[in-house]
Amino acid sequence: MAGFFAELQYLIAVVAQLFPPKSKFTTDQIPDLSGKVAIVTGGNVGIGYETIKALLEHNAKVYMASRSQEKADAAIRKLKEETGKEALFLELDLSNLAAVRKAAEDFMSKESELHILFNNAGVMWCPVGELTANGYDLQFGTNVVGHFFFTELLMPALLAGKETSPDHHARIITTSSSAAYLYTLNWDAFKDGPERRKVSTENLYSQSKFANVVVARQIAKRYADKGVISISLNPGGIDTELQRYVPGTKRNVMRKLILNPVPMGALTQLWAGTMPEALNHNGKFLIPWARVGSCRTEAYDDALGERLWAWLEEQVKDQ
Repeated sequence: MAGFFAELQYLIAVVAQLFPPKSKFTTDQIPDLSGKVAIVTGGNVGIGYETIKALLEHNAKVYMASRSQEKADAAIRKLKEETGKEALFLELDLSNLAAVRKAAEDFMSKESELHILFNNAGVMWCPVGELTANGYDLQFGTNVVGHFFFTELLMPALLAGKETSPDHHARIITTSSSAAYLYTLNWDAFKDGPERRKVSTENLYSQSKFANVVVARQIAKRYADKGVISISLNPGGIDTELQRYVPGTKRNVMRKLILNPVPMGALTQLWAGTMPEALNHNGKFLIPWARVGSCRTEAYDDALGERLWAWLEEQVKDQ
């Protein structure tokens, strides 16, 4: 019975976050970011695009980390028209660990410092049969394993960036979801196999978003004494191409009832990545719009976090 009531509370939290109070934060409040270097994964569309737009408007140097150069170039041209500033393309395929390493090496051949990393890219509800190049569930491999590896490879640049940042910190901001409340971890569903194929694509997505929260908290614990701030967040119900696999009728209903314009989805991660107050919330989980919340209880289980971290380290050690 206790488990039933806990799950009911999480469901209530999900619904409540679909109807947040009016935001007290706007992008106009972002301080000048001159001299700061940022990476936004998945930056050519949706929330990532709006995040880059705001960063450029406040004078950051921004790398758009995306799979498709053609799509990125189009987005960069549009951003130049809108802001007068130019983002830089960084080729990144999070579903291929060799490509992740190459992306990190390419960045570090150009820049010695990184001040803000937005782990924003993601896939949602894709067909269960889809896997990464390394055999992981596509949602877990892209949303969790790829971002973990990318972050760890970039850690030297983040630690160097901390030294030149006016607030003496580097920031890692991870885009999770309200779905993090709905499922924990099925250790047999990270890679393909009979157990994974019993799990719905919705739950596979939810476990990846829950894992994002767990990993972000572990980063905060492991690197806090080195000046790294790590925050995860639910960006809110946002009408983006992330819903490309949602059936048409259901998507239309969602648009009418719960989905917000894309710029709203960037608010919470921009607050986390740029505002001075966010330094006080290392390891925390933010909810719409730019408020401190809490995820489900298991996300704060140190034993689970350490187990997941060790598993991820094992996956990437020879890549």
